Amino acid sequence: MKNDGTRKVILVTGASSGIGALSVRALARAGHTVYAGIRQTTTRNAAAVAELARYGTDHQVAVHAVELDVTSEDSADTAVERILAEHGRLDVVVHNAGHMVLGAAEAFTAEQLADLYDVNVLGAQRVNRAALPQLREQGSGLLVWIGSSSTRGGCPPFLAPYFAAKAAMDALAVSYAAEVLPFGVDTAIVVPGAFTTGTNHFANAGAPADRDRAEAYAQRHRPLMDDLAKRLAALIPPDADVSDVAEAVARLVAMEHGTRPLRTHIDPSRDGSEVVSAVADRVRVDFFRRIGLDSLLTSGSSL
Repeated sequence: MKNDGTRKVILVTGASSGIGALSVRALARAGHTVYAGIRQTTTRNAAAVAELARYGTDHQVAVHAVELDVTSEDSADTAVERILAEHGRLDVVVHNAGHMVLGAAEAFTAEQLADLYDVNVLGAQRVNRAALPQLREQGSGLLVWIGSSSTRGGCPPFLAPYFAAKAAMDALAVSYAAEVLPFGVDTAIVVPGAFTTGTNHFANAGAPADRDRAEAYAQRHRPLMDDLAKRLAALIPPDADVSDVAEAVARLVAMEHGTRPLRTHIDPSRDGSEVVSAVADRVRVDFFRRIGLDSLLTSGSSL
């Protein structure tokens, strides 16, 4: 497929529902060819695959489901190989795959934290290792990372394993930003706030495996733990729409190389992440300049 500079070939991970599914549709409406990375396409998520196919037909847009389990290196390699076989290029990777858990930090086993890290962090690494050789060879591309305002903003309790994994992913994204830039590959981190509707994050959140320790904390913290989603929802204006995150992704894809902001915040609850990130990114840029790494910065590296 010839890339005319506006139509791009895009892979979105974790695209069966929520922000991933919305991003697939927003990007397709913008005229791109979009692959929705979905695991268990013929079983657990067969309905999501069928719905995506209907959306493509009804709206006459180029959307395709591709089997992708980010916890499997073979799956990541095979998904990217299919895209390259069908189009000869890959322009954008949107790292959206992730899973959330809810409960007292101590009640989660170390294995549970490792599983969460495997999806949220190592999953992105597997997909990058599959996709970046092509992007580097092309001399162009974009990595979009769907982060979380919890990394630098309001950080309520009982979400510690998820927040820790998101913070690790953010650190990985920032390092990648400098390392891939000389190859013509941009980085954009999209930072959603705590949207409590429009996604399945809270509904499908995992629970601690150690029930005895979970109950010990529950006895101390009820009803706070049970009401956490309601407390977060109370901060969000009634007109807040999680599809704004997907539209932000589409706008970033449309921007010219080197002009994209490192971070784009969509946080109707205003938990402070944007304020802290502005300071943190400015400090990082100043440090890069002090050690002579100006060439690894873009106009959007800090506000």
